[in-house]
Amino acid sequence: MTKKRYVLVGSGGRAEFFYGSLVTEYQATAQLLAFCDINETRMKYANQILQKKYNTEPIAIYKSDQFDEMIATEKPDVVIVTSMDRTHHTYIIRAMELGCDVITEKPMTVDSEKTQLILDTVERTGRNMRVAFNYRYAPHHTKARELIANDTIGQVTSVHFEWLLNTRHGADYFRRWHRDKRNSGGLLVHKSTHHFDLVNFWINSEPESVFAYGDLLFYGRENAENRGVTKFYDRATGNSNAANDPFALTLDDNPHLKAMYYDAEHEDGYRRDQSVFGDGINIEDTMGVLVRYKNKAILTYSLNAYLPWEGYKIAFNGTKGRIEMNIIEQSYVNSGGDKALEGALKGKTMIVYPMFGQPYEVEVEEKAGGHGGGDPVLLNDLFGEPGEDPFKRAANHVDGARSILTGIAANRSIATGQEVKIADLVKFYK
Repeated sequence: MTKKRYVLVGSGGRAEFFYGSLVTEYQATAQLLAFCDINETRMKYANQILQKKYNTEPIAIYKSDQFDEMIATEKPDVVIVTSMDRTHHTYIIRAMELGCDVITEKPMTVDSEKTQLILDTVERTGRNMRVAFNYRYAPHHTKARELIANDTIGQVTSVHFEWLLNTRHGADYFRRWHRDKRNSGGLLVHKSTHHFDLVNFWINSEPESVFAYGDLLFYGRENAENRGVTKFYDRATGNSNAANDPFALTLDDNPHLKAMYYDAEHEDGYRRDQSVFGDGINIEDTMGVLVRYKNKAILTYSLNAYLPWEGYKIAFNGTKGRIEMNIIEQSYVNSGGDKALEGALKGKTMIVYPMFGQPYEVEVEEKAGGHGGGDPVLLNDLFGEPGEDPFKRAANHVDGARSILTGIAANRSIATGQEVKIADLVKFYK
């Protein structure tokens, strides 16, 4: 069997999810050749992880301005993109132009202009692209798609979806580069891309128009001042004002975070431990979105990033009944611990309410792995030899675009106070 050849761009917190699997479970089908990053220290640390944790040889490293050289030298089949969100399109487009297929971490990109550039490049080059939507592969999410596809509640007419990020995971977006909307598109793009993709996936439709409200009502300095906070700090590590702040993240007491970020910041100035109550935050922490789909279904969606527990509640209303799903997830800090805990389940219920009949609970087999057991299935779909998938969970560039366009439209609606039509944002090819 000919192994596919991979290189990876962006050696930060999400990268190990991919490279750790490539050098272990998928050695028979895949070969990891090189890292590419703006930060050489971080790439060297990734190589240390390969050696010490995975007992494999270090691989070549290339700075970000050596991307073309890396492609020419290593001759990869596929480029994996796990860099900062606003840079995804740069590497996606150039990789395709140089003859490579692409796997990108979500979100595919952060705004409509970059989305159009990616769609144009796929059309022009004919290359293939996958977006790593692991939530599609979680058993309970697959079951919801199966129930709806099997006409369990008839035609879905409306969806009510409330997602809760708690004060551990939710706060983490306000410490990192995500706090600047130019980098991440805000949570309605960076985080909600998962959720909007799931709705597209579940009801087998795509968004048509969007209206939204959103604001920064909890994090940020002004909100903290209004609650009576008087002790502030720029970063938590080494600052006495952070000592008793439950929102503080210090890097010097976590060897992994220290090596990946604190020891690397002299190269690019990136601080992983910024105060969530500091200045410079321009993303929302409180959001409400209304979406109309092409099949006429209506979504009401809520996202809050400072709540006491992590997870979501969703209800599907249809012409023959209703499905309710309540999920409690394990909270986590990105790269701060066991990756298998990312999105891991703590509790779940799925109940079907027939229009004329007794409600019943749907049992779903729990599986090991992050994101409710979806991560291992996704990785096999990407790097292994997957069989036929009746649920069509593999997401391409069109799926990636449709998921982020809901959030991009919501951002525009928040800014303008107007309904936004998806058709006004980008042009899709037939």
